Amino acid sequence: MARRSSPRPTDGELEILRILWRRGTSSVREVHVELNRARPTGYTTALKLLQIMTEKGLVRRDEKSRAHLYEAVDSREGTQGSLIRDLAERAFGGSAAELVQRALSHAPASSEELARIRKLIEDLERRGG
Repeated sequence: MARRSSPRPTDGELEILRILWRRGTSSVREVHVELNRARPTGYTTALKLLQIMTEKGLVRRDEKSRAHLYEAVDSREGTQGSLIRDLAERAFGGSAAELVQRALSHAPASSEELARIRKLIEDLERRGG
């Protein structure tokens, strides 16, 4: 079953998606306040990014109230999965092993993370995947 392809978000769009995943449905003002905590961002910049993200299908806008509300179309896990599949295909010829090896050699995992990775591998092996 093929998964629909959604556009790859830019770094700025990912920052907004992280806000929406954490907060849930939010107004432009609420997103703007969150963006400003990381670095100064103009209100119109936040608004324009959300408008572009709506056109790209990354967020949906509810126009029922005076303050338009935005929510992420896809879940955090869904977006991360799409980005990982794209990266694996484009940079590693579709090899999950090469992607994981490169990731762990450049961003070493803690012992807790390694334990979770081992458990994931064991679970996948048990399921035959």
